[in-house]
Amino acid sequence: MSQQTKVGFLYPGFAAEDDYPRLGEMVEPSVDVKLIHTEFNQDAHTVEALTEMGSIPRILEGTKHLKGTGIQSVLWTSTSASFTLGVDGVKEQIAALEEALNVPASTTAMAFVRAAKTIGVKRVAIAATYPEDIALLFKKFLENYGIEVLQYSSQGIITAAEVGTLEKEEVLNLAKENDLPEADALFIPDTALHSAEWIDDIEAVIKKPVLTANQVSFWEALRLTGQFKPQKGLGQLFRQEAPLEGGQTGDHQS
Repeated sequence: MSQQTKVGFLYPGFAAEDDYPRLGEMVEPSVDVKLIHTEFNQDAHTVEALTEMGSIPRILEGTKHLKGTGIQSVLWTSTSASFTLGVDGVKEQIAALEEALNVPASTTAMAFVRAAKTIGVKRVAIAATYPEDIALLFKKFLENYGIEVLQYSSQGIITAAEVGTLEKEEVLNLAKENDLPEADALFIPDTALHSAEWIDDIEAVIKKPVLTANQVSFWEALRLTGQFKPQKGLGQLFRQEAPLEGGQTGDHQS
């Protein structure tokens, strides 16, 4: 009998972290999820708070709890506390994770880039729960990798805790109201937002691929182990073969 795949996630605070063990049970074969809550000074979608939350010392604090657990990959699971630091900051986060744990690593922000390339989307709409300045930073981050953002929304929700309370109908409405007909896909970039069980429902409503933060984070972690198998129930992203390149990316376009 083959050993169960084990993946690690560093997740700041408490909001929608239950999506990760849920995703571990939804895939076939199931995946053993090791999730560590990291600390931070303030739960706020501001540049200052997110920069502190995603700082290398905070990430390294979290990695201490994953050492010796047998994980085969690790993700820094905050979109905004990654892209807010810019392309170089994201690469530093990935390098710090890989050096500390000696396994392939990535971040949610980078997972969006890889997932978009995997399903072949180049023009997207963003349904963000963030304040406008943070949503704009995500737009700029994606544009560094040749992804054209046709439209982005900002719901102006400051705390992750509040985002985590949104129910299915609210998430479906967020998708419907912020999609754009010309977009190849819709991105929903907050790991504080529940989405695991609703991916197919969202795609059915907007009639195109949707990439959500928790979905792409789990996909990226599984992909990095080399154990990914296409499957149903988690959107178009999970229905096709995944590329096998490692944690770092050479796709940056100046």
